[in-house]
Amino acid sequence: MFVLSEVEDIVKIVPNDFKKEKINAITDVLNEKYANKVVQDVGHCICVHDILNVSEGFILYLDGCSYVKVTFRLVVFRPFIGEILIGKIKSCSPAGVVVTMGFFDDILIPGGALQPGSKL
Repeated sequence: MFVLSEVEDIVKIVPNDFKKEKINAITDVLNEKYANKVVQDVGHCICVHDILNVSEGFILYLDGCSYVKVTFRLVVFRPFIGEILIGKIKSCSPAGVVVTMGFFDDILIPGGALQPGSKL
């Protein structure tokens, strides 16, 4: 259900964040960009787990921001096909059943995907 996924990205650190530790500034930017977002071919990103590699920063002319190439790992919610997940029913309508897992509330199970004999 939860996996670590390795990702590489270029992070923009604004001058206001120069006073922070470099790793903390990078982690804050990455969490803002990826946390609670669904990334194609990765899954539903929960948070940054750790940072594996950070390049030297470079500053662009007239920008003032530092750009750093970062390799990091994300905690990702990515259930495999056929995996059984446990959740609570949040609501039910003719469209289907909405289920919550506590950290994720937007799971819709359409009526056609319910077990035979189920009624909405």
